[in-house]
Amino acid sequence: MLQKISDLPVEERPSYKIEKFPKALSSRELLALLVGGDNQMEIADELYRSCGGNLCRLGKDSPLEDIEGIGKVTSDRILAAVHLGQKLVQPLDQAPVVIHCPEDAADLVQYEMSALSQEELRVILLNTRNHVIKIVTIYRGSLNSSQVRIGEIFRPAIKHNAAAIIIVHNHPSGCIDSSPDDLALTCEILKAGKLLDVTVLDHLIIGGNRFESLNRKGLGFGDELK
Repeated sequence: MLQKISDLPVEERPSYKIEKFPKALSSRELLALLVGGDNQMEIADELYRSCGGNLCRLGKDSPLEDIEGIGKVTSDRILAAVHLGQKLVQPLDQAPVVIHCPEDAADLVQYEMSALSQEELRVILLNTRNHVIKIVTIYRGSLNSSQVRIGEIFRPAIKHNAAAIIIVHNHPSGCIDSSPDDLALTCEILKAGKLLDVTVLDHLIIGGNRFESLNRKGLGFGDELK
């Protein structure tokens, strides 16, 4: 059984670490701070197990209040912290976001898309300076190259006069390996982009806390995002 907070040396308690070494706290310790109380570490461990280690799935499969020691106030506090974190990594309404590399693009969508229970395909629209114009969801549900209409992918780019796009879709399984369908779809999108004079900078596959950049696999993209 996990120790109570009162049994831990002061320097090992999350409340001490958050003041002295905030970046060193584990996800469990951050959850413990939100929970509070003498049994916070044990409850935090149960919370962590309930979401499989993917914090953005907290409360999605079952109410947090189902966990012993979690009441409505604590549940609301935890969910608020999760949503606040999501807003902090998606500050599109605060300042222009510039995409320099695949990591920049992944940061915009990974937090949210890693928690999705079904596949989604989104398009990040960019201007000539690689500033993000908008992020548009094109498809939801199982995706393969025969189901996706290429014209639908480029419609938002034409509507918003985007100079470039980045394609993003998720694998709910958490696997980021590109499938034959992923590669076939990417090749079709690249061909269409050349015809429509819209630069396709990358196709990202999101899985859990990781992502794969098909640009870096050398599928005919330009050198704009490396």
